Amino acid sequence: MYMSLRAAFLAGAFAVVGTACLAEPISLDQAVDKAIEAAPILKANEAAIAAAEAGKRQADVRPNPVVSAETENFIGTGPVDIFRQAEVTFTYSQQIERGGKRAARIGLGESEVELAKARARAARLDIAANVQRAYIDAQIAATVVRIASERLGIERELQREALRRVRGYKDPLFVETRSAARVAEAELGLREAEFRLRNAQNALAAYWGGEGQTVEVAPDLNQQGLATTGLADADTAVAEAAIDRSRSAVVVEQTRATQDYTITGGLRYLRDTDDVAAVAGISIPIGRFDKNQGNIERAQAERRQTEFLAEADRLARLRRLASLRADSDAALTRANGIITDVYPKTVRTLEQVREGYNRGGFRFSDIEDASNAIIAAQESWLDAMNRYRDLQPEIDRLTGRFDVAAAEESTQ
Repeated sequence: MYMSLRAAFLAGAFAVVGTACLAEPISLDQAVDKAIEAAPILKANEAAIAAAEAGKRQADVRPNPVVSAETENFIGTGPVDIFRQAEVTFTYSQQIERGGKRAARIGLGESEVELAKARARAARLDIAANVQRAYIDAQIAATVVRIASERLGIERELQREALRRVRGYKDPLFVETRSAARVAEAELGLREAEFRLRNAQNALAAYWGGEGQTVEVAPDLNQQGLATTGLADADTAVAEAAIDRSRSAVVVEQTRATQDYTITGGLRYLRDTDDVAAVAGISIPIGRFDKNQGNIERAQAERRQTEFLAEADRLARLRRLASLRADSDAALTRANGIITDVYPKTVRTLEQVREGYNRGGFRFSDIEDASNAIIAAQESWLDAMNRYRDLQPEIDRLTGRFDVAAAEESTQ
């Protein structure tokens, strides 16, 4: 009895904490890939990248030239009758950008493209973290169903023993009623566990628009990524791209302090002599009042703000990661300790109490206490695994476990 109980629970519990299984259900990586492929937010990120690239192309465009026509003395009195003394001038004007404005705009456009790409990369990790949590939730829910089923089997065996003793007038009638209540409670627990499993499967499949009943999660909890020490490259890329963009914005504002020239050239028709003369001109803003200094200082302050915020965020993520790892290790250690040490002892205790109960040496309440100790151990294990479920996806998010770009770079 001891070996069957222990094997049944360990088959369920170790399935979540690392025991391999011959089944070939959907893996965590496959679930993440399916969810990312179906995520609408990634389509939005693709649109953001396309918008940034369009902005970069626009930044490379030079100012449009201006063609103008001007007439003088085309109408008046006396000799300046309509069109008799008219002079017509046609000019072509072109603004000449100075101070590296075009190159600065292009640089800003390039930094915005990189920022959009970095944000899209980080968004994939956010999706992966949510999917991973749902995946572990489904794994735990599947194990809880096995635990609940095993508990029901135990309670039914105890009920048979209680009935035998009650029918033999060795125990009072209320023992039969109490054992029946425990069976009914175990049956309710199993139905609830099955309901939670269906909900967990539906929640997981919803990330790619699938059907929950077709989802079978892997029986083993893949702990790959626990050894990763650094922060996610995707988050670092977002911070660096944001800083680069703020620096490019400073350069753009600095170039605007340099005034542009406008060069004009054209022809003038002289009606009085029927001659044509060339005209030329240049416009040079004096720039005495507006040197764009306020905008330059604002951009520089925003650049410093971006740099300080990036460093503050990096330090916060490092502190958070250290705290999460400590809590995650504690939760997993507790779960494994319950499986390998506490649970076998509770099972052995129940076996010993049942042997004594069959000989008349114990009361049914002693069996209840021993059975409740098994339930308490199972609940303690479940509590530890739920804490681990809440912690591990965030750890993998902070370290970039599912960062495809980083994985591709490491293999090159």
